[in-house]
Amino acid sequence: MGRDSRERMVRSAAYLFRERGYSGTGFREVIRHSGAPRGSIYHHFPGGKAQLAEEAVRYAGEFLNSGIQAAVEGGDPAAAVDAFIGWWRRVLVKSDFRAGCPVVAVTVESHEDAPQLAAAAAAVFDRWQDTLATGLANAGVPDERAGRLARLIVAAVEGATIMCRAKRDLSPLDDVIAELKELMHTAGAAV
Repeated sequence: MGRDSRERMVRSAAYLFRERGYSGTGFREVIRHSGAPRGSIYHHFPGGKAQLAEEAVRYAGEFLNSGIQAAVEGGDPAAAVDAFIGWWRRVLVKSDFRAGCPVVAVTVESHEDAPQLAAAAAAVFDRWQDTLATGLANAGVPDERAGRLARLIVAAVEGATIMCRAKRDLSPLDDVIAELKELMHTAGAAV
């Protein structure tokens, strides 16, 4: 019951939440998808499904943030937005519009019994916003405006991803990226 099984289960949970949501994903599906030994899920996640979900949200958040961070470090905030949107574009197309953001999937379901899930999701959204805001500020956008614009980017991209799933069409993401780039340009970012 090594670390590899645990990591596979976390990745599988994040993957399954994208398509099935939190309530629609059970331990059996995670075990089947990950190929981990059956009893290992209870060994690695004694806190149950909420513990697994919290770690899956963190994993998904860090995975996507690393792509945004790489683009930000390149000095181009538009590239960071492209990286953020490009990820969701690939997820949508590859899944035939069945998959979305696992962080959103966990966030939108009620978790009165697991408030740590909302806190984990909020931390992921904050991290994405901070990374984007840093890139915008480095490109010349005043700090306060960079923070607001970063929040808008995250909200617009997440909303557009949901709309793309509903419409089974990428045009909401295309429209969002066009408008966000124009907005970043007018905000003073060197795009």
